[in-house]
Amino acid sequence: MFKKILIANRGEIACRVIKTAREMGIATVALYSDADRNALHVKMADEAVHIGPAPANQSYIVIENVMAAIRETGAEAVHPGYGFLSENPKFAEALAKEGVAFIGPPVGAIEAMGDKITSKKIAQEAGVSTVPGYMGLIEDADEAVKISQQIGYPVMIKASAGGGGKGMRIAWNDEEAREGFQSSKNEAASSFGDDRIFIEKFVTQPRHIEIQVLADTHGNAVYLHERECSIQRRNQKVIEEAPSPFLDEATRKSMGEQAVALAQAVDYASAGTVEFIVDGERNFYFLEMNTRLQVEHPVTELITGIDLVEQMIRVAAGEKLAIKQSDLKINGWAMESRLYAEDPYRNFLPSIGRLSRYRPPAESQDATRVVRNDTGVFEGGEISMYYDPMIAKLCTWAPDRKSAIEEMRIALDRFEIEGIGHNLPFLSAVMDHPKFVSGDITTAFIAEEYPDGFEGVALNEESLKRIAAACAAMNRVAEIRRSRISGRMDNHERHVGEDWVVSLQGQDFVTQISADKGGSTVTVAGEAYRVESTWVPGQSLAVLEVNGVSLVLKVEKRTSGYRIRTRGADLRVFVRTPRQAELSQYMLEKVAPDTSKLLLCPMPGLIVSMNVSEGDEVQEGQSLCVVEAMKMENILRAERKAVVSKIHAAPGDSLAVDEIIIEFE
Repeated sequence: MFKKILIANRGEIACRVIKTAREMGIATVALYSDADRNALHVKMADEAVHIGPAPANQSYIVIENVMAAIRETGAEAVHPGYGFLSENPKFAEALAKEGVAFIGPPVGAIEAMGDKITSKKIAQEAGVSTVPGYMGLIEDADEAVKISQQIGYPVMIKASAGGGGKGMRIAWNDEEAREGFQSSKNEAASSFGDDRIFIEKFVTQPRHIEIQVLADTHGNAVYLHERECSIQRRNQKVIEEAPSPFLDEATRKSMGEQAVALAQAVDYASAGTVEFIVDGERNFYFLEMNTRLQVEHPVTELITGIDLVEQMIRVAAGEKLAIKQSDLKINGWAMESRLYAEDPYRNFLPSIGRLSRYRPPAESQDATRVVRNDTGVFEGGEISMYYDPMIAKLCTWAPDRKSAIEEMRIALDRFEIEGIGHNLPFLSAVMDHPKFVSGDITTAFIAEEYPDGFEGVALNEESLKRIAAACAAMNRVAEIRRSRISGRMDNHERHVGEDWVVSLQGQDFVTQISADKGGSTVTVAGEAYRVESTWVPGQSLAVLEVNGVSLVLKVEKRTSGYRIRTRGADLRVFVRTPRQAELSQYMLEKVAPDTSKLLLCPMPGLIVSMNVSEGDEVQEGQSLCVVEAMKMENILRAERKAVVSKIHAAPGDSLAVDEIIIEFE
């Protein structure tokens, strides 16, 4: 077995590999760029080597820099994680020349399966059902439009060397095909150093289901069942689960056997994933094979009990698989929520900055539940604009799907993040969405259920009453504390009122509160709620029992009340005396400034191109400029017909959120 391995990656996946290596007694080497000097993976590793400036194309994906770090530290093997160099055959070849083991598949398999065009041809030859498409290289946008017309819209434009949603666009017409081709080509060149593009038919009403495979160098291969990854946004997975709520045993077995056959056809060794698109009749079509560890691998580990990183290391060391197909049963259900530094209230645009608060729920494991959090950040750390916006992967396991979802709801409620925009509210909303709960989902779920973007959750009447009762009880605790501090009461006399009006989500609830040593009984609109909690003022997380049912609230003190966040809702809650509530109707509301004649930068990013000039008349929907953030290109379009009066930015400029790009007459 290896004594020292180097992790050619960063963030949560580097931390994940380090944990398993440590358990196996293997020393680890981390790499870091200028931006990652104080990163968590650097602190966790036994050694760390600086490899260059912040941009990945000047550090993490520069093969010679990585090779120099290997020589410097004497690492015997390299785990590439995912992204960066994980599917780069030149990197694997460079390692082989140095006599360093690659903790991944053979070069031939990477070349055959890592290239989406080649992999589709091999799959067709192996008798695997594939999606109709054009497998050849596409020279320019005109050819992309012609091919798209021949295949028939909608089409998916993909980077041949792509992954993680990078370099992918859906086109529904010629104009979108033309724009999508150029954006995909640019993203592919920036992220992978390979700008080859191919086009395939976009299957409507699809489900994205993938099979995890594991193979050794002795001809043994198994499949570790499936993961459903249909909850996607911009072609990037957001929520995954294992197993799929849609597959039956026959389909599962057929998909698994095809995945193994495909892996064996290219002499695959290590962990890999065969991705399929599945229609409503459970017909499945091969999409691609990822010749690396997947982001969502934890859910497979949770239902099988197999540590995939450990298996990858053992295979790379020449060991035979100790696992047979008959050993692999499905135990319970697992969920994974990808926590991103993306603001759901601003159309999921990237957010960067310092994590002023980062308190994930406590990890735990027993016979009935598991909470796992794979992360690469810490409180006080920075979220950089240079890399993928993932903060953490929150995973839960339970004996069945319903329980796994409930465990995820609780874990999300307990996850505290401040300082940046993040998608926690959206993840919570999905966990409560009837379609997701029923398992009736497709890859179009987010587009169909949130067509106008995410604007938070509107809670039902009963939920509002429970929160109103909780806030009245918390307010009583705060009032008693204030009274004692001000000297208005002593330990023998209470001067806190019993009648309060709690206002939230546009409703006023008249409450009366009576307290005893065990808690409070709050009457809300004539209905009694028993509230018990150990919360004290100043705590940002309130864990309460309301009529015997757990309620977890993120709490921020505000004038005359609180900001309360729970289950995807972000509420401004006022707790007032009846007289204060009566007078509040005369308070003026703050009017937002008029920004209708401005194009503001919606995210911290880099201006890639400016597509208009001063004096131009633009039409609704016309492309104005392109902003790149966290390796993704975003086209900013005109919302209405207007004339450009002044341009404040130029290609190459780095802008902050809400910085003015263009003024209109």
